[in-house]
Amino acid sequence: MTHRLATFRFAALSVLAALAAWPAASALAMEPEVADALSGLQSRWAEIRYDLPENQQEDAYAALAERAEQAVAAHPDAAELHAWAGIVRSTQAGASGGLSALNLVKQAREELEASLSLDPLALDGAAYTSLGALYYQVPGWPVSFGDDEKAERYLKRGLGVSPDGLDSLYFWGDYLHEQGRDQEARQALRHALEAAPRPGRERADAGRRQEVQALLEQLDH
Repeated sequence: MTHRLATFRFAALSVLAALAAWPAASALAMEPEVADALSGLQSRWAEIRYDLPENQQEDAYAALAERAEQAVAAHPDAAELHAWAGIVRSTQAGASGGLSALNLVKQAREELEASLSLDPLALDGAAYTSLGALYYQVPGWPVSFGDDEKAERYLKRGLGVSPDGLDSLYFWGDYLHEQGRDQEARQALRHALEAAPRPGRERADAGRRQEVQALLEQLDH
């Protein structure tokens, strides 16, 4: 398997990254301040990820990470904000690359684990998917904490919560491709293209679908 420390591809949990969808019911259950902070992080992340030139992304992610940290500090019990703080840090690591990324991915893991400890079902299990993506994309010991077995376990948990989600299926398909399981990867990615649109996440959805299509084209050549 080839780990790609310098090319993390989050969503949100759109993960994007990857990585994450948040249904109306979840939004209504949030405090208004938390919902506003979350929406701002998601919107800005999509702008950076899909609209900014690559040479501007590192600084933009760093600024967004500070914003995410401030939101978490103001609302430490909000699993959704911890999840997005982790997503932002992981994409910042991808933009930074090299040794500086190692500390960032550790911070991302801590935030995602904090989110899971507060509410593993928050944002349709986005923290599971994002954590799984981290585990298969970062190098393994002794450089970092990459671990394919843990990656698969977390990605499957994310799928268990969001079996039809755009992000959960994209990262599962990408992981399967990394493992040489391309037939299964194609099935997951085609399923991802059938995912329902997410209100308020139009830019992230469009960008993620482009990534799904690109990976499918790669698998077909």
